[in-house]
Amino acid sequence: MLESVFPTDTNPRGNLFGGTMVAWMDKAAGYAALRHARTAVVTAAIDRIEFAVAVSVGDMIELSAEVQKVGRSSMQVLVEAWREPRDGSERELCTRGEFTIVAVDDDGRPCPVPPLPNDD
Repeated sequence: MLESVFPTDTNPRGNLFGGTMVAWMDKAAGYAALRHARTAVVTAAIDRIEFAVAVSVGDMIELSAEVQKVGRSSMQVLVEAWREPRDGSERELCTRGEFTIVAVDDDGRPCPVPPLPNDD
């Protein structure tokens, strides 16, 4: 997933709001979980987020998400956000987070998800 940092996404110093980054990461985690479970999903918990590098207006953010562990109905998803500076300098990992996403049925109740391909 790719996002652009616009002035409306930033504080008066021109740095991205942390909440905006968390929302983008939650969306990426949800997409990864949805692709794995092939059913509706909801965020159950944000287990940890580390903000390592400030993100500025004009930067691009590339988000990658991977389902790393599967329970009966829950999935642990790792999300990494990479900052691509507007000046063209090298990209860097700026934020990393772990999300717990739960698959739900049409009634909103947890439902089973398939195992990861290499889980036996």
